[in-house]
Amino acid sequence: MSSAAFSEAFVRAVEPYAAWGAEQLETFNAFLPEGDWSADLDQCHYRQGHQDLRISVLGTWDARDGSWLWGWANPGFGNAPVAGAAHAVRRFGHEQQIPEFTNEVVPLAGAPDPRMAAETLAFGAMGVLGAPGYIGVQASPDARVYFVPNDPRVPRSAPDPVKLPRILMTGAGIFGGSEHQVVTGYFGRHGVELQRTQDGYSVVLPDGTPVSIRFDGQGRVTSIDAHFASAAGR
Repeated sequence: MSSAAFSEAFVRAVEPYAAWGAEQLETFNAFLPEGDWSADLDQCHYRQGHQDLRISVLGTWDARDGSWLWGWANPGFGNAPVAGAAHAVRRFGHEQQIPEFTNEVVPLAGAPDPRMAAETLAFGAMGVLGAPGYIGVQASPDARVYFVPNDPRVPRSAPDPVKLPRILMTGAGIFGGSEHQVVTGYFGRHGVELQRTQDGYSVVLPDGTPVSIRFDGQGRVTSIDAHFASAAGR
């Protein structure tokens, strides 16, 4: 993913959820089986493989001109319940003055990779919504449609001390901005309290594992250490 096609307001709003989003997408993609898909938008229903889900439409991406059309602006279903997530993103965009979330059409043709820019937009919407994933599927030869699940059956990720360094560094690399925001946003979304230290943060994960995260003078993460021995002795 890349921030090249997006405003500073967009990046500032969605970057804190980058690591959490990367982690949650792994959980969601492991849950959703591969297979043919179908959707009944009137019923907010999506099926892929053997899995049924309640969903909401985010938007559609048109490969012909590289544009994204938000679900709330789609004349076919913009006022229907299935566009609820798109309307929530729009409200957030107005509150935070984020043009990518409030403009009916978002031009992405100028991005280095317009298709990846559409994925970034969906990923950002997933983050601000706190949705447990997003789905992008080919709706026609020239168009993709993006959904977010709205279904309690979708599992939620939890901090894993073994995976944590990879997850945090993956999140830090998505937009390449403030690594402090990525770290604090990740733990904030999980409801885990951080303690400030001289050169970073310390935190105790829900499984009892203490973790220390250090930064250099430029705000870059230099180490993420899980103290398994301390957790075992608790």
